[in-house]
Amino acid sequence: MQSQTPGEVWILAEQAGGRIEAAAHGLVFKGRKLAHDLGVRLTVLCFGQNVEGAEELLADGADRVCLVDDPDPEHRDGEIYARALVEMVRRHQPAILLTTAGLSTSAFFPRVAAALETGLSANCTALEIDPQTKVLRQTRPALGGNVLATMESPVRRPQMATVRPYAFKRGEPDPARRGEIVRVDLESQPAASRTRLLKVINDLDQKVKLEEADIVVCGGRGLGKAENFQVVAALAEALGAGLACSRPPVDDGWIPYSHQIGQTGRTVAPRLYIACGVSGAPQHLAGMQTSEVILAINSDPQAPIFEVASYGIVGDLFKVVPLLTAKLRGLRG
Repeated sequence: MQSQTPGEVWILAEQAGGRIEAAAHGLVFKGRKLAHDLGVRLTVLCFGQNVEGAEELLADGADRVCLVDDPDPEHRDGEIYARALVEMVRRHQPAILLTTAGLSTSAFFPRVAAALETGLSANCTALEIDPQTKVLRQTRPALGGNVLATMESPVRRPQMATVRPYAFKRGEPDPARRGEIVRVDLESQPAASRTRLLKVINDLDQKVKLEEADIVVCGGRGLGKAENFQVVAALAEALGAGLACSRPPVDDGWIPYSHQIGQTGRTVAPRLYIACGVSGAPQHLAGMQTSEVILAINSDPQAPIFEVASYGIVGDLFKVVPLLTAKLRGLRG
C-alpha cells in the first residue's frame, strides 16, 4: 500500500461472504462529507478474501479503496485483524478512523484504540467536523437514550468512533465517479491468538433481515399479549416485510430480542416502516426515525409516534391491521 497523505479520513467496511455489508455504504457517504470538510481524501478499507463491491464504494464517495486480502479468513479473528490495522494506522497516520458497530468490529475496534492510545466513541448516531477547530464531533445517545452526548478528541489521533448501523442513509451513488482500488496481501502476523471463532449461527427466526428490509412492520405493547403478534406477523408476510418489535414485547417474553428496534436493539432505515401499537418512546425512535416513510397505527391520538409519522391512523389496531392485510392479499391475488 503506497504512502498516503496524513490526516485522511479512513473507514473500515465490514464484509460478509465476500460482499460489502449494506450498512457500510451509508457511512461512506457520511465519510465523504467529513473528508470534504477537512479537505482530505477518503479511504475505505476492507479485510477479507476476494471481496467484491469496491467500485460501489467509489461510487459512494471513496477516493481510494484498499482491499486487504486474507488467504485464510476462516482461521483469523479480531485480534489478528486489530494488529494489522494498528500497523497500517501507525504507518499512514489518518486523522479519523470509523466503522459501523457490527459484530466483528465492535469486538476488535477497542483493541485498536487501546494500542494506539487514543479515544473511542461507540455506537454514534451523528458525526460532524467543527468548522473552527476541524475536530470531529461525535454524538451518541446516553443514559438509556434520554440524552445525547457529544464528544471530541482534540489531541490524540486518530479520532475513532463506531457508528450505529444505518444511522446514515446511503445517498445516490455516482457510477461515473473514479478512484483508486488497491489490493494488499495481509502481512504476516503471529499465528497465536487468545480467542478462536468456533462457529457462526444464523438467526433462523427471521425470514427477512431487518437491517436490509425495504419494509418493516413493528408491533408494540399495544398488542397486549404474545399471541396477538400473529396480527402484525400476517401483515409483514403479506408485504414481504421484516417483523420487528419495540422493547416492551421483548421484556415481557412475547418475541425474541433479535426483533427489537431501538436504542438497545437494532437500527433500521427502510423505505416503509409500519408501527402497530407502538407508543414512540425516544429509545425506540432512535432505531427507526430515519425511515423514509413511517405509518403509525395507534388508538391514542396523543402517542409520540405520531410526531415522527408520515401518515397516522388513529384506531384499534386489531381492526385496522387485519383490514390492511386482507386488502394487500386481495391485491396480490
